[in-house]
Amino acid sequence: MDFSLFYFADDSGPSGDAGRYELLLEGARFADRNGFRAVWTPERHFHAFGGLYPNPAVIGAALATATDNIAIRAGSVVAPLHHPIRIAEEWSVVDNLSGGRVGISFASGWHPVDFALGQASYGERKRVMLDSIGQVRGLWRGEAHEVTDGNGLPATVRVFPPPVQRELPVWVTSAGEAATFRAAAEARAGVLTHLLHQDVDDLAARISEYRAAARAAHEGWNGHVVLMLHTFVGDGRDEVRETVRGPLTEYLRSSIHLVTRSFAETDPDFDPDDLDEDDVEFIISQSFDTYFGERGLFGTVDEAARTVERLRAVGVDEIACLIDFGVDTKTVLNGLRYVNALRETCARG
Repeated sequence: MDFSLFYFADDSGPSGDAGRYELLLEGARFADRNGFRAVWTPERHFHAFGGLYPNPAVIGAALATATDNIAIRAGSVVAPLHHPIRIAEEWSVVDNLSGGRVGISFASGWHPVDFALGQASYGERKRVMLDSIGQVRGLWRGEAHEVTDGNGLPATVRVFPPPVQRELPVWVTSAGEAATFRAAAEARAGVLTHLLHQDVDDLAARISEYRAAARAAHEGWNGHVVLMLHTFVGDGRDEVRETVRGPLTEYLRSSIHLVTRSFAETDPDFDPDDLDEDDVEFIISQSFDTYFGERGLFGTVDEAARTVERLRAVGVDEIACLIDFGVDTKTVLNGLRYVNALRETCARG
């Protein structure tokens, strides 16, 4: 099992806070020194939840100059918001700055308002994402791309600077939809997923279907599955629970629309904005218990290792540990030694 770090902070701190990116940079340096596989950063617009990361390529460039070994990955690039040429250009720069360490998970997008930035309509987002993957891969390999110039005339362009890696490592981000897993397999892409809207049994079924589709579409290729999990590991379970209870509760509160998405999928009339305070508190309390008990990487090293073994058994290849959910920076950085001990324990089998 590979271990990576994943970031998706709630940016509700005071304006001008110089320490906003301390956890990102210091955590990445720790991971770089200690054999972690990658650092993942998202793309998020127009909201404090995830608001530190409006452009993962910019963040990736900073990480490229702050680290030496670790892979630098977008989790994710929202492909329909950008021209494929621009995606290839930006990430080729990061590939050069990092000496060939980048990878991209492509996402179709979640929020209609984000598409104010876009090259496509919200309704076409999934098709556009898959088209973009093929176009970015071609540009990455040095292939020409046909465009219309500012005078309305046809032109041919290529990406500069050329990237270091001949092939771009690619994943597709999925909230658990079977169709997205199948599409990733057919596109010869890995999958980046989470447990927000699926449990481990659901994930096991999706991975099994994904592996079968990958082998059928691409002989000898079995795919690659990355699972994002909220993570905090320490000396004792009760101590860990008390450390994360307040921060994780507030983090879930700030993302209430994501937390309640499953309700909206089963009831089209459900609107989280109509919930009263007691309903919100009940949902958040239940969500905390679910994340801490079943859908996160919490507790002692031995307890977390049992969770890792269960995930290994269902086919997860890499755990992306989301560490910036509100616990103070010093505590998270001090706690990374336990996550590294977990990584070492799991590496020994």
